[in-house]
Amino acid sequence: MTRTLVLNAGYEPLAVVSFKRALVLVMNQKASVVAADETDPVRSETASWPRPSVIVLRNYVRIPGGRQVSVSRRGVLRRDGQRCGYCAAPATTIDHVLPRSRGGADSWENLVACCLRCNNAKGDRTPGEMGWSLRVRPRPPYGPTWLVRGVERTRPDWDEFLVPGFVAA
Repeated sequence: MTRTLVLNAGYEPLAVVSFKRALVLVMNQKASVVAADETDPVRSETASWPRPSVIVLRNYVRIPGGRQVSVSRRGVLRRDGQRCGYCAAPATTIDHVLPRSRGGADSWENLVACCLRCNNAKGDRTPGEMGWSLRVRPRPPYGPTWLVRGVERTRPDWDEFLVPGFVAA
């Protein structure tokens, strides 16, 4: 199913929805099409519309509070590029830098992607006790692609709208 990027009236990314939902928003005049796939239109008996790829809402939607990215296993793996924080091998698990048994928190700053081999070897010890060092310092993710639901797999025509600091002309 084709997905559509929804932009707020200020052109900041809000969400990713199905093209059907996007088309309904456009037809009800709640949004305008910014980019569309002209090669694969949506057809009815009497009309044809381009399949929207990016739409912008006509009215600004206020998002309450500071939008924080929740800590999740999938998020930690994505942040670290699916690579082990210790040896750079492909990662399938996550590891607490300071083990939970020693008071380590479930936070962005204490979690790293980890391969199964390193995770089993480390156990409930710290990297310092193992003589290991982290390849990168764990930190919370930032940028618009982290705040938008469903944008894990982007499309090339969304790139210009997902760049940090993008402002519409």
